Amino acid sequence: MRVIVIAVGRLKQGAERELAEAYRKRAQTIGRPLGMSEIDIVEIRESRAENAERRRVEESIAIANIIPERAITVVLDGRGENLDSPAIAALLREWRAENRPAVCFVIGGADGLAASLYQGAKLRLAFGAATWPHQLVRIMLLEQIYRAGTILAGHPYHRS
Repeated sequence: MRVIVIAVGRLKQGAERELAEAYRKRAQTIGRPLGMSEIDIVEIRESRAENAERRRVEESIAIANIIPERAITVVLDGRGENLDSPAIAALLREWRAENRPAVCFVIGGADGLAASLYQGAKLRLAFGAATWPHQLVRIMLLEQIYRAGTILAGHPYHRS
């Protein structure tokens, strides 16, 4: 099963990109023996449309075109469910057992996503009630994917 992080916007060179890449590599290394074949990051160009609704639609169309058929879609949403790390690991295990080709974690742009992406998502995932910069959300998500892999592998990184 591929794990794809689809994010609107591009991380610039620097500490955030380096940390995101470090967690992506760690997740991929621990994930391979667990059936997570690839951990990919796909950056979607931010729309330059003049109004927010048009930006949401353009960005959401670009995102939808990347999501493979039969993939699980998880949308990062501040109003979503707050799951602990073992619950995220359990979901990844379940989706892998269903022989899904991929799980796609979607981080929308500043204006959010089109309603169709929210409706088609298997899960809306939140990292608490606070508002987080998109760069940090990407890093936190990649760390949680890595942490889920360590939980599934029985590695001592995660402590309960």
